[in-house]
Amino acid sequence: MQLPRNPFKHALNGQTRYGCWAGFGTAYAAEILATTGFDWLLIDGEHAPNPVPAVLGQLQAMAPYDSAPVVRAVNHDPSLIKRLLDIGAQTLMVPMVDTAEQAEALVRATRFPPQGIRGVGGGLTRATRWDAVPDYIETAHQELCLIVQVESPQGIDNVEAIAAVEGVDAVFIGPADLSTGVGHIGNPGHPDVQAMIRRAFDAAQAAGKATGILAPAEPDARRYAEWGFDFIAVGIDISLLRQAALQTMERYKPGASRATPSDTY
Repeated sequence: MQLPRNPFKHALNGQTRYGCWAGFGTAYAAEILATTGFDWLLIDGEHAPNPVPAVLGQLQAMAPYDSAPVVRAVNHDPSLIKRLLDIGAQTLMVPMVDTAEQAEALVRATRFPPQGIRGVGGGLTRATRWDAVPDYIETAHQELCLIVQVESPQGIDNVEAIAAVEGVDAVFIGPADLSTGVGHIGNPGHPDVQAMIRRAFDAAQAAGKATGILAPAEPDARRYAEWGFDFIAVGIDISLLRQAALQTMERYKPGASRATPSDTY
């Protein structure tokens, strides 16, 4: 059996790809989302209730569809990264990368020795299709895509060095944490925050790396697409459900809920 091809990595060809956060933590919801036409879906292990078995179920549920899965880890733990790769994640997003040294450590966590420290699971793992991929250890890195999240003032200060790390495939900007970290809570559109986002985008472009961002607000998403971002998350499944429910209820009970979507994401 051939090493499975990573559709997300191969789609980073200069055309903007639109995605959605998958935060419900269930394979059923992820499969529904996979039928709706998004180019990619983010299985969120940082802020959503997604332990490793739940991530596995969602990867399996999404497998028949065209939406490419991206898995976000909760932290930099090499043991967790190993488990996510072993269950078949090929595109991995890691939050809060503040230095080039952290980025280098993440690259090592995704590589087998001598290039890295990833342990060999062999026939126990879905990634090898239970030993059906005969040269997995030698070739796995070819289809892996490592996305580092830059979402703090320190990360922005070091973004040029982070983007230059060999083995980092993409830089993803987190507007909510970034704007909060510089005192503009709930306002990722503030000129200071926008300047930081632009700096991160330019640094990644200069290093030949792809760039991504979360932008559920349409004006933001369209602006970032005009800049040239390679992949943009334009929706969050939980928010989409809640907004649709509020709009439906408003039609029958006007004024029942005055809640509005948050601009913090």
